[in-house]
Amino acid sequence: MQVTLDYGKTGLPVTLPDDRLIGPPLVIRPADPLPNPEAALATALANPIGTPPLSELAKGKKTACVVVCDITRPVPNSFILPPLLRTLESAGVPRSGITILVATGLHRPNEGEELVELVGEFVASNYRCVNHHGKVKEEHDYLGTTPNGVPAWIDNRYTRAELKITTGLIEPHLMAGYSGGRKLICPGIAALETVKVWHGPRFLEHPKADCGSVEGNPVHEENTRIALMAGCDFIVNVCIDGKRRVTWLGAGDMIRAWEEGVRFCRDVVRAGVPKPVDVVVTSCAGYPLDTTWYQAVKGLTGALPIVRKGGTIVLAASLTEGLGSHEFRAQLDRYEATGAYDRPSESATCEMDEWQLVMLKKVLAHCRVKVVSGGLPADVLRKCRVEPVATVEQAVAESLAEYGPRATLAVIPKGPYVLPVVAAA
Repeated sequence: MQVTLDYGKTGLPVTLPDDRLIGPPLVIRPADPLPNPEAALATALANPIGTPPLSELAKGKKTACVVVCDITRPVPNSFILPPLLRTLESAGVPRSGITILVATGLHRPNEGEELVELVGEFVASNYRCVNHHGKVKEEHDYLGTTPNGVPAWIDNRYTRAELKITTGLIEPHLMAGYSGGRKLICPGIAALETVKVWHGPRFLEHPKADCGSVEGNPVHEENTRIALMAGCDFIVNVCIDGKRRVTWLGAGDMIRAWEEGVRFCRDVVRAGVPKPVDVVVTSCAGYPLDTTWYQAVKGLTGALPIVRKGGTIVLAASLTEGLGSHEFRAQLDRYEATGAYDRPSESATCEMDEWQLVMLKKVLAHCRVKVVSGGLPADVLRKCRVEPVATVEQAVAESLAEYGPRATLAVIPKGPYVLPVVAAA
């Protein structure tokens, strides 16, 4: 079977043995793109879920903060932002009082041409667009500590705005169940002091801290609590298909509108297999999600539910920007030296970006990992405790030969956009 995996900006065509595949590629179920997304957005702004229209919320306000995802999330900001901003200005919010805040979390800032790519030329040129700096504590307000001991520090450009708005994308998330909604606030505009506790082992190692899991998920429950502490007047969230076309759009109350989007998303992203397989071929959904190893871990955790214990995940990721942050690289060096992959963390908190290693540890405790990438040399991949392989075909052939003539294979071309489950498709 010929399959194209999402890889970088170009895709990666691969050939897989038909006789070992348990079925067709696991993909997002068909969902028609909105025939007129512009009209749908206008309707959502005027008739939101659980709140008054945005134009009413904006009346009398002199300042507004609009939070957008950073470059690692393919949100159609250039489609969402102009009509949203026109609504604010028509209601009397001066353009000088509007801030577009990029929810970098603890990622690097998005500037220059990347910022233009993120929000569109018009918005980048005509509005105040700033990046969240999660490691600059002075740019955050302390809102209190949750009953679970998480200190809530949130970007003060948001907390001090009269009108608080977030936008986002709803898709499966490796820790919080689904992205979007409350995640734009925590971790999107939260300080390191908040994230290192919220992303600590006692939250992340909980069995319900997983893709597609909401009820009883402590990661989801805690960042919802923090987002409510910060306040949010209005959200605009979307779902997209495999071609990144808008299939659902909702606006209004941070919880009610998000929950409606989650119901839609859950119906289209689930893809079933009858039983766990020996080998899963997957991706990290291509650019901009597969540019670093830090992000690519999401492709591994996304495939974990359907690979058998002791099986293999074959991941194709471009990794054009390397491993990730300086802190993440330092964590990898420390773990390589100490062998800490083999023992749970003794601390209630994680250091900067250590949480992604907690998730990687889950994968490595369950199965082997082979990685195909043109972005990182073999010795660097080995430091990540994975096996570098030249091609997907080679990785698959080696694994199937090891597991024998009855070994089975599944493929997830768009990686973590799909929520694979062991159940009837």
